[in-house]
This record gives sequence, structure tokens and C-alpha cells, in this order.
Amino acid sequence: MIERISPPGVPAPRGPYSPAVRAGDFIYISGQVPIDPATGKIVSGDVRVETRQVLQNIQRNLEGCGASMADVVKTHVYLTEVKDFAGMNEVYAEFFGAAKPARTTVTVLALPLEGAKVEIDAIAFKPK
Repeated sequence: MIERISPPGVPAPRGPYSPAVRAGDFIYISGQVPIDPATGKIVSGDVRVETRQVLQNIQRNLEGCGASMADVVKTHVYLTEVKDFAGMNEVYAEFFGAAKPARTTVTVLALPLEGAKVEIDAIAFKPK
């Protein structure tokens, strides 16, 4: 069974996609950018500030699906500047601690949200 989920307290999608999709025991979280869900505006600053907002958005999506950051098995990180890797990685480590998911990190020319430095999506495993 596939459920398309829009948990409360997460940024509204800016396109034709679901914030989260549960397929069996897996939860797929769409790419999150640094949007404050309360205002709908970009949280700009250095990559640490943006990464913290992105991961908080992922965390809220997961909680709305009955999961947590410890259930994440894979992430994809997109950075607009390779020089931002260390700052992103520092905040990323705070959110995942010992529950380190597999990860791919790539540098991209730009992100769909103009001015954003980072986007992250996630896949979690949480049996019902």
C-alpha cells in the first residue's frame, strides 16, 4: 500500500509532489530546502543555518509519519558550493549522531529555490 502524506507543521510543497510517501515499511521524504514552515520563507544564512532548517523539516516529516531520524537509512545531500561541505557535515552529524545513514553528497550548479545552499532528501525504514 502506498500513502501520500502531508504532515502538519512542514513546509507546503512548491510543486506537484508529496512531502512524504510511505510504501510498505519505507518512508520517502522529498528533498527539503531551508524553508521555515511557519512563514513559508527561505531561512538564509550560512550553510549551517540552512542545513539545520532542512534537517528540522526532515525531522518533522518523519515524526508526522511515526518515524524518527534514527530510522533514516539513506540520504542524498545537494550543495551549491563544495566549500560548504564541512559546515553541512557538522550540523548533519548533530542530527544523526551514532545512527549514521548511508549518504551521497553532490555539488550542483543551483537548486530550484533561488538562493538555497543545501537540499536533502531521506529514506527511512519503519515497520508498521
